[in-house]
Amino acid sequence: MAMETEDPNQTAVSHFFLEGLMYTAEHPSLFFLLFLLIYSITLTGNLLILVTVGSDPHLCSPMYHFLGHLSFLDACLSTVTVPKVMAGLLTVDGKVISFEGCAVQLYCFHFLASTECFLYTLMAYDRYLAICQPLRYPVAMNRRMCAGLAGLTWTVGALHSAIHTSLTFRLPYCCPHRIAYFFCDIPPVLKLACADTTVNELVMLANIGIVAAGCLVLIVVSYVFIVAAVLRIRTAQGRRRAFSTCTSHLTVVLLYYVPPVCIYLQPRSGGAGAGAPAVFYTIITPMLNPFIYTLRNKEVKRALQRLLGRGSRESPAGSPPPLTCAGTLHGPAKKTTIPIAKWGGKIVQGGIGATELPLGHELFSLPSAK
Repeated sequence: MAMETEDPNQTAVSHFFLEGLMYTAEHPSLFFLLFLLIYSITLTGNLLILVTVGSDPHLCSPMYHFLGHLSFLDACLSTVTVPKVMAGLLTVDGKVISFEGCAVQLYCFHFLASTECFLYTLMAYDRYLAICQPLRYPVAMNRRMCAGLAGLTWTVGALHSAIHTSLTFRLPYCCPHRIAYFFCDIPPVLKLACADTTVNELVMLANIGIVAAGCLVLIVVSYVFIVAAVLRIRTAQGRRRAFSTCTSHLTVVLLYYVPPVCIYLQPRSGGAGAGAPAVFYTIITPMLNPFIYTLRNKEVKRALQRLLGRGSRESPAGSPPPLTCAGTLHGPAKKTTIPIAKWGGKIVQGGIGATELPLGHELFSLPSAK
Protein backbone atom coordinates (compact mmCIF):
# COMPACT_ATOMS: atom_id res chain seq x y z
CA MET A 1 0.00 0.00 0.00
CA ALA A 2 1.22 3.52 -0.81
CA MET A 3 0.02 7.01 -0.04
CA GLU A 4 0.09 9.96 -2.44
CA THR A 5 2.22 12.98 -1.49
CA GLU A 6 2.06 16.61 -2.58
CA ASP A 7 4.78 15.91 -5.14
CA PRO A 8 3.23 13.80 -7.95
CA ASN A 9 6.62 12.24 -8.65
CA GLN A 10 6.88 10.80 -5.12
CA THR A 11 4.81 8.15 -3.38
CA ALA A 12 5.14 7.82 0.39
CA VAL A 13 5.24 4.30 1.75
CA SER A 14 2.97 2.95 4.47
CA HIS A 15 5.00 -0.22 5.01
CA PHE A 16 8.46 -1.68 4.44
CA PHE A 17 9.68 -5.06 3.23
CA LEU A 18 12.56 -6.60 5.19
CA GLU A 19 14.83 -8.62 2.91
CA GLY A 20 16.31 -10.56 5.84
CA LEU A 21 19.69 -12.22 6.20
CA MET A 22 21.70 -13.61 3.31
CA TYR A 23 21.44 -17.32 2.50
CA THR A 24 18.47 -17.87 4.83
CA ALA A 25 16.01 -17.95 1.91
CA GLU A 26 17.62 -21.13 0.55
CA HIS A 27 16.74 -23.20 3.63
CA PRO A 28 14.06 -21.24 5.51
CA SER A 29 12.84 -24.17 7.64
CA LEU A 30 16.34 -25.01 8.83
CA PHE A 31 17.10 -21.41 9.77
CA PHE A 32 13.71 -21.03 11.42
CA LEU A 33 14.49 -23.96 13.73
CA LEU A 34 17.97 -22.54 14.38
CA PHE A 35 16.65 -19.11 15.35
CA LEU A 36 13.88 -20.70 17.42
CA LEU A 37 16.50 -22.68 19.35
CA ILE A 38 18.67 -19.59 19.87
CA TYR A 39 15.70 -17.51 20.99
CA SER A 40 14.52 -20.21 23.40
CA ILE A 41 17.99 -20.52 24.95
CA THR A 42 18.28 -16.74 25.20
CA LEU A 43 14.96 -16.28 26.98
CA THR A 44 15.38 -19.29 29.26
CA GLY A 45 18.94 -18.44 30.27
CA ASN A 46 18.45 -14.73 30.87
CA LEU A 47 15.08 -15.01 32.62
CA LEU A 48 16.44 -17.79 34.83
CA ILE A 49 19.37 -15.60 35.83
CA LEU A 50 17.03 -12.66 36.42
CA VAL A 51 14.76 -14.70 38.72
CA THR A 52 17.75 -16.18 40.54
CA VAL A 53 19.40 -12.83 41.20
CA GLY A 54 16.11 -11.29 42.30
CA SER A 55 15.08 -14.08 44.65
CA ASP A 56 18.30 -15.31 46.26
CA PRO A 57 19.47 -13.33 49.34
CA HIS A 58 23.07 -14.44 48.76
CA LEU A 59 23.25 -12.47 45.50
CA CYS A 60 22.75 -8.95 46.81
CA SER A 61 26.01 -7.26 45.82
CA PRO A 62 26.11 -4.47 43.19
CA MET A 63 27.64 -6.84 40.65
CA TYR A 64 24.57 -9.11 40.73
CA HIS A 65 22.24 -6.10 40.77
CA PHE A 66 23.72 -4.98 37.44
CA LEU A 67 23.69 -8.55 36.09
CA GLY A 68 19.96 -8.64 36.69
CA HIS A 69 19.54 -5.53 34.54
CA LEU A 70 21.80 -7.06 31.87
CA SER A 71 19.77 -10.28 31.72
CA PHE A 72 16.51 -8.35 31.36
CA LEU A 73 18.01 -6.19 28.59
CA ASP A 74 19.30 -9.22 26.70
CA ALA A 75 15.94 -10.97 26.83
CA CYS A 76 14.15 -7.84 25.56
CA LEU A 77 16.78 -7.04 22.91
CA SER A 78 16.47 -10.51 21.42
CA THR A 79 12.65 -10.23 21.47
CA VAL A 80 12.78 -7.02 19.40
CA THR A 81 14.49 -8.67 16.41
CA VAL A 82 14.39 -12.49 16.44
CA PRO A 83 10.58 -13.10 16.29
CA LYS A 84 10.31 -10.88 13.21
CA VAL A 85 13.20 -12.73 11.56
CA MET A 86 11.45 -16.05 12.22
CA ALA A 87 8.15 -14.70 10.86
CA GLY A 88 9.92 -13.71 7.65
CA LEU A 89 11.27 -17.23 7.28
CA LEU A 90 7.78 -18.74 7.47
CA THR A 91 5.87 -16.55 4.99
CA VAL A 92 6.53 -13.64 2.65
CA ASP A 93 3.97 -11.57 4.54
CA GLY A 94 6.08 -12.07 7.64
CA LYS A 95 8.74 -9.84 6.09
CA VAL A 96 6.31 -6.92 5.79
CA ILE A 97 6.37 -4.33 8.58
CA SER A 98 4.22 -1.20 8.79
CA PHE A 99 5.71 2.27 8.85
CA GLU A 100 4.67 2.71 12.49
CA GLY A 101 5.87 -0.78 13.37
CA CYS A 102 9.26 -0.01 11.85
CA ALA A 103 9.51 3.16 13.95
CA VAL A 104 8.61 1.24 17.11
CA GLN A 105 11.14 -1.50 16.35
CA LEU A 106 13.89 1.03 15.67
CA TYR A 107 13.15 2.93 18.89
CA CYS A 108 13.02 -0.21 21.06
CA PHE A 109 16.18 -1.61 19.54
CA HIS A 110 18.26 1.54 20.07
CA PHE A 111 16.73 2.11 23.51
CA LEU A 112 17.74 -1.36 24.70
CA ALA A 113 21.06 -1.50 22.84
CA SER A 114 22.27 1.90 24.05
CA THR A 115 21.14 1.15 27.62
CA GLU A 116 23.15 -2.07 27.51
CA CYS A 117 26.12 -0.14 26.13
CA PHE A 118 26.07 2.22 29.13
CA LEU A 119 25.44 -0.69 31.51
CA TYR A 120 28.61 -2.48 30.38
CA THR A 121 30.56 0.68 31.16
CA LEU A 122 28.92 0.92 34.58
CA MET A 123 29.76 -2.72 35.31
CA ALA A 124 33.41 -2.10 34.45
CA TYR A 125 33.41 0.90 36.82
CA ASP A 126 31.89 -1.30 39.54
CA ARG A 127 34.70 -3.85 39.12
CA TYR A 128 37.27 -1.04 39.16
CA LEU A 129 35.99 0.25 42.51
CA ALA A 130 35.70 -3.27 43.93
CA ILE A 131 39.29 -4.21 43.13
CA CYS A 132 41.24 -0.97 43.11
CA GLN A 133 39.44 0.84 45.95
CA PRO A 134 37.89 -1.92 48.10
CA LEU A 135 37.63 0.12 51.30
CA ARG A 136 35.63 2.86 49.54
CA TYR A 137 33.48 0.34 47.69
CA PRO A 138 30.64 -0.07 50.26
CA VAL A 139 30.12 3.71 50.41
CA ALA A 140 30.63 4.42 46.70
CA MET A 141 28.36 1.54 45.62
CA ASN A 142 25.60 1.47 48.22
CA ARG A 143 22.10 0.34 47.33
CA ARG A 144 20.79 3.82 46.56
CA MET A 145 23.78 4.62 44.36
CA CYS A 146 23.40 1.36 42.43
CA ALA A 147 19.72 2.00 41.80
CA GLY A 148 20.43 5.58 40.73
CA LEU A 149 23.21 4.61 38.32
CA ALA A 150 21.13 1.82 36.80
CA GLY A 151 18.17 4.17 36.40
CA LEU A 152 20.45 6.72 34.75
CA THR A 153 21.54 4.21 32.10
CA TRP A 154 17.88 3.51 31.24
CA THR A 155 17.04 7.22 31.09
CA VAL A 156 19.98 8.13 28.88
CA GLY A 157 19.22 5.16 26.64
CA ALA A 158 15.62 6.29 26.21
CA LEU A 159 16.66 9.84 25.31
CA HIS A 160 19.36 8.58 22.96
CA SER A 161 16.87 6.40 21.08
CA ALA A 162 14.19 9.12 20.97
CA ILE A 163 16.60 11.51 19.25
CA HIS A 164 17.51 9.04 16.52
CA THR A 165 13.98 7.78 15.97
CA SER A 166 12.55 11.30 15.59
CA LEU A 167 15.34 12.36 13.23
CA THR A 168 14.97 9.21 11.13
CA PHE A 169 11.20 9.22 10.68
CA ARG A 170 10.76 12.94 10.15
CA LEU A 171 12.13 12.34 6.64
CA PRO A 172 9.87 11.51 3.67
CA TYR A 173 10.22 7.96 2.36
CA CYS A 174 9.46 6.84 -1.17
CA CYS A 175 9.21 3.64 -3.15
CA PRO A 176 10.95 1.24 -3.43
CA HIS A 177 10.33 0.27 0.16
CA ARG A 178 12.65 -2.74 0.46
CA ILE A 179 15.02 -2.62 3.47
CA ALA A 180 18.21 -4.60 2.79
CA TYR A 181 18.43 -5.74 6.41
CA PHE A 182 16.73 -8.14 8.82
CA PHE A 183 15.22 -5.43 11.04
CA CYS A 184 14.57 -1.69 10.98
CA ASP A 185 17.86 0.03 11.77
CA ILE A 186 19.02 3.54 10.99
CA PRO A 187 21.53 3.01 8.12
CA PRO A 188 19.33 0.78 5.90
CA VAL A 189 16.19 2.86 6.56
CA LEU A 190 17.93 6.12 5.67
CA LYS A 191 18.78 4.69 2.23
CA LEU A 192 15.08 4.83 1.36
CA ALA A 193 14.63 8.50 2.28
CA CYS A 194 13.67 10.99 -0.41
CA ALA A 195 15.55 13.86 1.26
CA ASP A 196 19.10 14.73 2.20
CA THR A 197 20.31 12.54 5.09
CA THR A 198 23.61 14.31 5.81
CA VAL A 199 22.42 15.65 9.18
CA ASN A 200 21.16 12.20 10.21
CA GLU A 201 24.47 10.58 9.29
CA LEU A 202 26.48 13.19 11.18
CA VAL A 203 24.30 12.78 14.29
CA MET A 204 24.57 9.02 13.97
CA LEU A 205 28.35 9.24 13.68
CA ALA A 206 28.62 11.50 16.73
CA ASN A 207 25.89 10.06 18.93
CA ILE A 208 26.42 6.36 18.23
CA GLY A 209 29.91 5.82 16.88
CA ILE A 210 31.73 8.21 19.19
CA VAL A 211 29.59 7.39 22.24
CA ALA A 212 30.07 3.64 21.75
CA ALA A 213 33.79 4.09 21.13
CA GLY A 214 34.03 6.37 24.17
CA CYS A 215 32.34 3.80 26.40
CA LEU A 216 34.72 1.16 25.09
CA VAL A 217 37.70 3.37 25.91
CA LEU A 218 36.41 3.89 29.46
CA ILE A 219 36.06 0.13 29.87
CA VAL A 220 39.57 -0.48 28.60
CA VAL A 221 40.99 2.19 30.94
CA SER A 222 39.14 0.64 33.87
CA TYR A 223 40.61 -2.74 33.09
CA VAL A 224 44.11 -1.32 32.77
CA PHE A 225 43.86 -0.23 36.41
CA ILE A 226 42.23 -3.57 37.33
CA VAL A 227 45.01 -5.60 35.72
CA ALA A 228 47.64 -3.46 37.45
CA ALA A 229 45.95 -4.15 40.79
CA VAL A 230 45.56 -7.86 40.06
CA LEU A 231 49.24 -8.23 39.23
CA ARG A 232 50.03 -7.02 42.72
CA ILE A 233 48.01 -9.84 44.30
CA ARG A 234 50.45 -12.18 46.01
CA THR A 235 48.57 -15.46 45.61
CA ALA A 236 48.44 -17.23 42.25
CA GLN A 237 44.88 -18.40 42.93
CA GLY A 238 43.71 -14.83 43.46
CA ARG A 239 45.32 -13.70 40.21
CA ARG A 240 43.77 -16.57 38.23
CA ARG A 241 40.34 -15.85 39.67
CA ALA A 242 40.59 -12.17 38.87
CA PHE A 243 41.88 -12.68 35.34
CA SER A 244 39.15 -15.26 34.69
CA THR A 245 36.45 -12.72 35.54
CA CYS A 246 38.15 -9.99 33.51
CA THR A 247 38.45 -12.27 30.47
CA SER A 248 34.76 -13.16 30.60
CA HIS A 249 33.62 -9.54 30.81
CA LEU A 250 36.01 -8.36 28.09
CA THR A 251 34.88 -11.16 25.77
CA VAL A 252 31.26 -10.07 26.07
CA VAL A 253 32.23 -6.41 25.67
CA LEU A 254 34.17 -7.07 22.46
CA LEU A 255 31.33 -9.16 21.00
CA TYR A 256 28.92 -6.34 21.78
CA TYR A 257 30.87 -3.17 21.02
CA VAL A 258 32.98 -3.93 17.94
CA PRO A 259 30.14 -4.79 15.46
CA PRO A 260 28.00 -1.66 16.10
CA VAL A 261 31.03 0.64 15.96
CA CYS A 262 31.92 -0.82 12.55
CA ILE A 263 28.31 -0.56 11.33
CA TYR A 264 27.48 2.98 12.43
CA LEU A 265 30.85 4.48 11.47
CA GLN A 266 30.10 3.37 7.88
CA PRO A 267 26.46 4.40 7.41
CA ARG A 268 26.58 4.11 3.62
CA SER A 269 27.64 0.47 3.58
CA GLY A 270 24.63 -1.57 2.52
CA GLY A 271 23.30 -4.83 1.19
CA ALA A 272 21.84 -7.80 2.96
CA GLY A 273 25.35 -8.94 3.83
CA ALA A 274 25.77 -5.89 6.07
CA GLY A 275 23.48 -7.55 8.59
CA ALA A 276 25.99 -10.28 9.39
CA PRO A 277 27.98 -8.25 11.99
CA ALA A 278 24.74 -7.15 13.66
CA VAL A 279 23.81 -10.79 14.29
CA PHE A 280 26.54 -11.00 16.92
CA TYR A 281 25.29 -8.26 19.24
CA THR A 282 21.56 -8.62 18.52
CA ILE A 283 21.17 -12.42 18.53
CA ILE A 284 24.37 -14.26 19.52
CA THR A 285 25.64 -12.12 22.41
CA PRO A 286 22.31 -12.14 24.34
CA MET A 287 22.37 -15.95 24.12
CA LEU A 288 26.00 -16.26 25.25
CA ASN A 289 25.90 -13.77 28.12
CA PRO A 290 24.40 -16.18 30.71
CA PHE A 291 27.12 -18.72 29.88
CA ILE A 292 30.14 -16.44 29.44
CA TYR A 293 29.50 -13.94 32.19
CA THR A 294 27.08 -15.36 34.71
CA LEU A 295 26.91 -19.14 34.78
CA ARG A 296 30.68 -19.42 35.29
CA ASN A 297 30.20 -17.81 38.69
CA LYS A 298 30.13 -20.40 41.49
CA GLU A 299 27.80 -18.33 43.67
CA VAL A 300 25.27 -18.09 40.84
CA LYS A 301 25.54 -21.83 40.20
CA ARG A 302 24.77 -22.54 43.87
CA ALA A 303 21.87 -20.08 43.75
CA LEU A 304 20.49 -21.81 40.63
CA GLN A 305 20.73 -25.16 42.40
CA ARG A 306 18.81 -23.77 45.36
CA LEU A 307 16.20 -22.24 43.05
CA LEU A 308 15.70 -25.45 41.10
CA GLY A 309 15.64 -27.56 44.26
CA ARG A 310 18.70 -29.64 43.38
CA GLY A 311 20.95 -28.34 46.13
CA SER A 312 20.78 -28.10 49.89
CA ARG A 313 18.89 -25.17 51.32
CA GLU A 314 21.67 -24.61 53.80
CA SER A 315 24.93 -22.86 53.00
CA PRO A 316 27.48 -25.27 51.49
CA ALA A 317 30.46 -26.33 53.53
CA GLY A 318 33.20 -23.78 53.55
CA SER A 319 30.89 -20.97 52.47
CA PRO A 320 30.39 -17.87 54.62
CA PRO A 321 27.05 -17.53 56.41
CA PRO A 322 24.32 -15.71 54.49
CA LEU A 323 24.47 -11.92 54.77
CA THR A 324 21.66 -9.48 54.47
CA CYS A 325 21.93 -6.92 51.70
CA ALA A 326 22.60 -4.31 54.34
CA GLY A 327 25.95 -6.07 54.87
CA THR A 328 25.91 -6.42 58.66
CA LEU A 329 26.28 -9.54 60.77
CA HIS A 330 23.98 -9.41 63.77
CA GLY A 331 25.36 -10.82 66.99
CA PRO A 332 25.70 -10.08 70.69
CA ALA A 333 25.51 -6.60 72.12
CA LYS A 334 28.21 -4.35 70.73
CA LYS A 335 29.34 -0.79 70.83
CA THR A 336 31.85 -0.57 68.00
CA THR A 337 32.27 -2.00 64.52
CA ILE A 338 35.44 -3.04 62.76
CA PRO A 339 35.57 -2.58 58.95
CA ILE A 340 36.61 -5.85 57.34
CA ALA A 341 36.36 -7.47 53.93
CA LYS A 342 35.22 -10.96 52.96
CA TRP A 343 37.22 -12.32 50.04
CA GLY A 344 36.39 -15.81 48.88
CA GLY A 345 35.85 -17.11 52.42
CA LYS A 346 38.71 -15.13 54.04
CA ILE A 347 37.99 -12.42 56.56
CA VAL A 348 40.53 -9.61 56.31
CA GLN A 349 40.70 -6.45 58.41
CA GLY A 350 40.29 -3.18 56.59
CA GLY A 351 43.85 -2.12 57.26
CA ILE A 352 45.27 -4.71 54.87
CA GLY A 353 46.17 -3.38 51.44
CA ALA A 354 43.81 -3.85 48.55
CA THR A 355 46.49 -5.54 46.47
CA GLU A 356 46.31 -8.67 48.62
CA LEU A 357 42.58 -9.16 48.10
CA PRO A 358 41.17 -11.35 45.32
CA LEU A 359 38.21 -10.54 43.09
CA GLY A 360 34.55 -10.86 43.97
CA HIS A 361 34.60 -9.49 47.48
CA GLU A 362 31.77 -8.11 49.58
CA LEU A 363 32.50 -5.54 52.28
CA PHE A 364 30.58 -5.38 55.53
CA SER A 365 30.95 -4.47 59.20
CA LEU A 366 31.44 -7.12 61.85
CA PRO A 367 30.51 -6.39 65.46
CA SER A 368 33.51 -6.51 67.77
CA ALA A 369 33.50 -9.10 70.52
CA LYS A 370 33.21 -8.08 74.14
